[in-house]
Amino acid sequence: MLRFGILSTAKIGRELVVPAIQDAENCVITAIASRDLAKARAMADRFSVPHAFGSYEEMLASDTIDAVYIPLPTSQHVEWSIKAADAGKHVLCEKPIALKAGEIDALIAARDRNGVLISEAFMVTYSPVWRKVRALLAEGAIGRLRHVQGAFTYFNRDPGNMRNVPALGGGGLPDIGVYPTITTRFSTGKEPVRVQASTERDPEFGTDIYSSVRADFGDFELSFYVSTQLAQRQVMVFHGDKGFIEVKSPFNADRYGAEEIELTNQSHSESQLFRFQDARQYRREAEAFTRAALGGDEEVVSLENSRLNQRLIDAIYRASEKDGWEPV
Repeated sequence: MLRFGILSTAKIGRELVVPAIQDAENCVITAIASRDLAKARAMADRFSVPHAFGSYEEMLASDTIDAVYIPLPTSQHVEWSIKAADAGKHVLCEKPIALKAGEIDALIAARDRNGVLISEAFMVTYSPVWRKVRALLAEGAIGRLRHVQGAFTYFNRDPGNMRNVPALGGGGLPDIGVYPTITTRFSTGKEPVRVQASTERDPEFGTDIYSSVRADFGDFELSFYVSTQLAQRQVMVFHGDKGFIEVKSPFNADRYGAEEIELTNQSHSESQLFRFQDARQYRREAEAFTRAALGGDEEVVSLENSRLNQRLIDAIYRASEKDGWEPV
């Protein structure tokens, strides 16, 4: 069993990842750390976790854990991932793991000098939904892929929410723009060459609240929009010359709707609906990370993969400041 420590009492940890780790077959949570010991103890008691620490440094120095899950604000991801690696702990860090592709080089160096696993927590890459999309594309179910279309939106104008605070790494592209990019890259095995984009920022917060993106992958295009101030929506569609695949609730399936993929043929005369009952993508993520950390041959999100995904996000920001194409 891999013993996890949780670095902070953040909401995503409390509501999604901690229950998933506790439900997993090969890992367990043995410690919770917070800068407020009372908060750490309260969360530890809630999940029957034996150890609570009143500082992150104290937990990293403890021999009660082998790995950490980091759901801190985005601006702190690189710093604490490196500190955890230097303490000899494996690291599963929430997305985005960095705010610039160049920052990931320091994470790669920390991983290599300490011989630990550092992985960005893209739960979608462990979902049977996205593994099925990848398989359908590989077997030519829709013929030649020409276009991928996506959207991810929600409405949040809470000034205290980290997503609306630039100093904490807030903004729509870091929070949700990474999902259409990682799932397209994961499903196709292709990388973008150039990008066009427009981005709108909130005049009060200063964060990006809407982006419309067109990315050229050479053989096909990806177009998507994301927003933190639009009605809630998620969709991804892969369109080929012989049919198309629609992923009904592609990113937060358990909260946005049914875990389903619909494959439709060229003339709409036939369609297949693939249903996935309780895919448990966070549990699958924790179990796959554990197998890899313990030396197994397991596909996880590598830092090199994360750097490529962040390069695309960086290029989208640059493209938003100009007319025309921007190289990735």
